Amino acid sequence: MRIAVTGSIATDHLMTFPGRFGDQLIADQLDRVSLSFLVDDLQVRRGGCAANIAFGMGSLGLRPVLVGAVGTDFADYRSWLERHGVDCDSVHTSEVHHTARFLCTTDDDHNQIASFYTGAMAEARLIELGPIAERLGGLDLVLVSPNDPDAMLRHTDEARDRGIPFAADPSQQLARMPGEDIRKLVDGAAYLFGNDYERGLIEQKTGWSGEEILERVGVRVTTLGPKGVVIDRKGEPSLHVSPAPENGKADPTGVGDAFRAGFLAGLAWELPLERCGQLGNLTATHVLERVGGQEYELGQRAFVERFAAAYGTEAAEEAGRFVRCHHA
Repeated sequence: MRIAVTGSIATDHLMTFPGRFGDQLIADQLDRVSLSFLVDDLQVRRGGCAANIAFGMGSLGLRPVLVGAVGTDFADYRSWLERHGVDCDSVHTSEVHHTARFLCTTDDDHNQIASFYTGAMAEARLIELGPIAERLGGLDLVLVSPNDPDAMLRHTDEARDRGIPFAADPSQQLARMPGEDIRKLVDGAAYLFGNDYERGLIEQKTGWSGEEILERVGVRVTTLGPKGVVIDRKGEPSLHVSPAPENGKADPTGVGDAFRAGFLAGLAWELPLERCGQLGNLTATHVLERVGGQEYELGQRAFVERFAAAYGTEAAEEAGRFVRCHHA
């Protein structure tokens, strides 16, 4: 299955605050917040939604096509991704901007305050899907993950025009984009991804109810953090997939991206939606146990054993026939 993953490619600057953000906020002064957090550490990691997702898919043995814009400082990052099975031939390189930067502080409750510098990502709107599809002999699915808003709209419109199924994943850009644009991203999507908070925000900004959204998308996938994921389809009962147990929590950055990587891998292998959700949950767990969205390794045997422990031997055997964990 030929899957193009469009979206941000960035460097993550991850910090931790030894306390709770909520304790620093004064209820009657939220209109003039001025806060500075003294953080314990700084870790610089490879990131960006599309790059994280593509890395996870590559680590599971697929060959995803990364589509995004970077700066001339991307050379080492490109080599890393290619060594993990990612096709980077359709990544656009800016001649004037640096690769995007994500700056994020996480508190003791795993709440996060983050900023994102666009940089070269603004040029993602220049990328056309047509030449990519031609190079690959066609595309089976285009994931439109958080990116330059104009690029998200362009890639969605082009996928519609070319008759390519697309998955909508507006997540981090929901706060910035108006309802009219969000409706354009969602309408007609084969899959719609979001967490439980984003689910409500999509409905609020589009003005569509949950039922109306299911009239417009094929499958709605809502991650619930420690409660797993729920998968909805029109006329079908909701399918809840329990989380995969983790061996401790390190940092939540990139967990949602890893879920999408596992879920899309299941789709590529034509597995049932329940298995897709399970693959997503287990891949996400590996990220939660590390600091950074691409610092985990998937061992073939260990992954299948953890799958069996979380979801049963039969489920592990079904998914294990396809999983081909890739090591650089």
